[in-house]
Amino acid sequence: MVDLRTTYLGLTLKNPVVPSASPLSEDVANIKRMEDFGASAVVMHSLFEEQLSHDAFALHTHLAQGTESFAEALSYFPEPDDFFVGPHEYLEHIRRAKETVDIPIIASLNGTTVSGWIDYAKQMEEAGADALECNVYYLPTDPSETGSDVEKLYLDILKAVKTHITIPVAMKLSPFFSNPAAMAHNLASAGADGLVLFNRFYQPDIDLDTLEVKPNLVLSSPFEGRLALRWIAILRGKVDTSLAATTGIHTGLDAARMILAGADVAQVCSVLLQKGIDQIGTVIGELASWMEDHEYTSVKEMKGALSQQSCPDPTAFERANYMKTLMSYPRS
Repeated sequence: MVDLRTTYLGLTLKNPVVPSASPLSEDVANIKRMEDFGASAVVMHSLFEEQLSHDAFALHTHLAQGTESFAEALSYFPEPDDFFVGPHEYLEHIRRAKETVDIPIIASLNGTTVSGWIDYAKQMEEAGADALECNVYYLPTDPSETGSDVEKLYLDILKAVKTHITIPVAMKLSPFFSNPAAMAHNLASAGADGLVLFNRFYQPDIDLDTLEVKPNLVLSSPFEGRLALRWIAILRGKVDTSLAATTGIHTGLDAARMILAGADVAQVCSVLLQKGIDQIGTVIGELASWMEDHEYTSVKEMKGALSQQSCPDPTAFERANYMKTLMSYPRS
């Protein structure tokens, strides 16, 4: 029998499979089902900064400001009813989840500024959250804003949150920093208890019939996990913080790859939305079977076995792999 236990954000978890933030966690019954199918922790759906800054009327005014000038913009911004829970309901949701399940509950805040986060981060802790995931979903569009400005935003948010709460804090990152390794190092030095790699930016689309810019949700595919795999392998052993892999993890084999690269946990989302919450058990079972077949006795033993520091060919995660890949393409 393999030992699936792992440590993430200082929490001892029974296995490395953690459902990431998604609409599924808006229902406490779903969180209970996640626990029943083997989830070792659950990241709650995100509470958005905009929900903290405004009541329903002010929020609507803020989001709709200027849209009357462009007809195609009217359907682009969410109406107040599109937010399924407000800040007070979110706190109560944490309390009810903690009363219902025994696994850790990780709250999630999504925003781009320091203001408005602090009080609710503290209230999430008081409501019983075991940890907080900060999802800084920020897309810089100002040409005068530098990379250093963007990095400072992330660091300022982390430092402010860490000053006001005592539970562990994970930062969910995008892959678009000029040097992700340096950014990871700076966040770890500033007190991040974990890094979640990577945030998946959803891209808008253009409807050619209505000539409207519209949201477009496309769930992840396993191929997309390679980006996180590369950077987790590079960072393992170089930053003193927990590492979570997210995006593109659909099977136990996907989770095994991430753990071998150095991930402490593998967060799953799209596969649960596509196939159901019971897939958590499938992923855990596939991971355990793979470990037995390859004679790994524990997750601890396999964690980071193929990180850049540990694998036989460290250059496989760098430029050399780019050249090898191109040279391997069959020629006619």
